[in-house]
Amino acid sequence: MAEAAGVCWPAVLFIAAVFLLTRYVMKCWAPRQPRLPAGPRCWPLVGSLPGFGWKAGLPPHLLLTAMGQAYGSVSSLYLGSRLLVVLNGFQGVRDALQRNADVFSDRPTIPLITKITQRKGIVFAPYGLIWKEQRRFSLSTLRHFGFGKLDLEPKIQEELQLVKSQLSKAVGTAFSPFHVINNAVSNIICSMCLGKRFDYDDEEFRTILHLIARGMKLASNSPAMLINVFPVLQYLPFGAFKEVSQTVKDVTSFLKNIIAEHRRTMDPENPRDFVDFYLNEIDCEITKKQSTSFNEDYLFYIIGDLFVAGTDTTSNTLLWAILLMASYPEIQEQVHREIRDVIGESRSPSFKDRHRMPFTEATIMEIQRMTTVVPLAIPHMASETVDFKGYSIPKGSIVIANLWSVHRDPSMWEQPDEFNPSRFLDADGNIIKNEAFMPFGIGKRICMGEQMAKMELFIIFSSLLQSFFFKLPEAIDAPNMTGQFGLTLSPHPFKIIPVRR
Repeated sequence: MAEAAGVCWPAVLFIAAVFLLTRYVMKCWAPRQPRLPAGPRCWPLVGSLPGFGWKAGLPPHLLLTAMGQAYGSVSSLYLGSRLLVVLNGFQGVRDALQRNADVFSDRPTIPLITKITQRKGIVFAPYGLIWKEQRRFSLSTLRHFGFGKLDLEPKIQEELQLVKSQLSKAVGTAFSPFHVINNAVSNIICSMCLGKRFDYDDEEFRTILHLIARGMKLASNSPAMLINVFPVLQYLPFGAFKEVSQTVKDVTSFLKNIIAEHRRTMDPENPRDFVDFYLNEIDCEITKKQSTSFNEDYLFYIIGDLFVAGTDTTSNTLLWAILLMASYPEIQEQVHREIRDVIGESRSPSFKDRHRMPFTEATIMEIQRMTTVVPLAIPHMASETVDFKGYSIPKGSIVIANLWSVHRDPSMWEQPDEFNPSRFLDADGNIIKNEAFMPFGIGKRICMGEQMAKMELFIIFSSLLQSFFFKLPEAIDAPNMTGQFGLTLSPHPFKIIPVRR
């Protein structure tokens, strides 16, 4: 049929493929644009990856920090054919995300993330009117359920009792705190989003945690990440590539079943949780016959964002806190003395106590600075071509803000590699605010859950140190403090010995 039509399609496709490959190769081998930030050379197909051979053993946040030292605070590299602009140090990150927020607040289309999120929700959605509308509604609704307010404390205290019970059973023995901390933090989110908490052995709860962990691993630490360089790989029916598709199906099925159950049982006059409020908003917009971004499909992605953002970052920070306190017993004792003097031994800590407990607050801040659990933030994108610090940043460039480098910037922190809570205290023992401290990000895309996370961290951290002393098991090597890189930086597996106060 092709010959009858006078066209040899295989030959046409072959010529087109050669043409596209030639353009791509020429782009990579061509000299860098004169005003593009410096960086390693781009190679055909693989981009700048071969240029990192001399630092191949480093995790990405340390690799990009080293790149900043070699090429400057604003540098660039290629991921395949996609340009990445890397910001290292406080000045570069602050000037881009805060002072040029309108240009650098968008999100890029990253093939693997897009496959999982469809660029909906709050975290990965493009910057614009729909994102603003959804974020505003989500924040106001969560506040109704105590998000960032003292009303949330009873939910936190309820989970704390179970955490303490598990630790009490493990007193005097080497114990891994990962499971119990993850369960507790996840249940706090469940209480607001789904209107209930779960027993830790509940099958539905186990499914939630499993799907979160599975999706996080695939998106940040698996061969499936090659999809970001070669998007066609997402269609391969085997290995990690097939698992991505299956995980998307499983998450979709699970969360849509939850939404359907809420729709079936909800009372519009008495919304129980975030899902009910959102469904009410959908019905209200339909009644008004207005064009709206509110629909059950978008709700599905917001729930996913809330679970991931509300669980992984806070639980990893608490795990780092336990490990660091066990590694620095003298600081642990100083925190306990302040807790004992201000709160005592019988009353549970409250978030309002933090104003009278500067050393405890400074210790939490130093834990966040040292560990930087979201070291490379969430990727940003230049929404238009912009002149920035003497460079021309092309429209569509992926912009990576290296928060790890900000928290280790020697121009902003004295001896930045040392763990020292006193750096956040003045001579009178009051909290010092350093503008380079940005564990929740900076600018228009700053973490929506900042206030809730601060409350959880303070109450759980101070409650645990009020009741327990944590020490490392003897006769083991020093714990690995480099962390495991993914979407978040989590501690390597470790065990501690809880001792009753």
